[in-house]
Amino acid sequence: MNVITDEIKVELKDMIYDFFADECEVDIKDLKPETNIIEELDGDSLMVIELIENVKKKYSLELKLQTIGKYMLKNSVETLSEIVNLFNLIYQYGDDIINVEVCGA
Repeated sequence: MNVITDEIKVELKDMIYDFFADECEVDIKDLKPETNIIEELDGDSLMVIELIENVKKKYSLELKLQTIGKYMLKNSVETLSEIVNLFNLIYQYGDDIINVEVCGA
């Protein structure tokens, strides 16, 4: 398990917002935590997978996409705040994310 610092949380959030602003061709100032990537940005789950691959590479994380897929079946990952939460958990728990109980996320 990795320790997630406030600095890492900010880096992950910034990376996510930059990614969706660029990929969906929107001004980053228009992105809010409640922004739904599918309904409002015409994004899709493949974008999340690409972002996961970027984060895995940047932070040298060992992680199977199958594990993330199982997690995403049980937990909503549609808004930017949900995606930020997912990536905080990915960083912190890696493949053990599947055993994490998310309360009030």
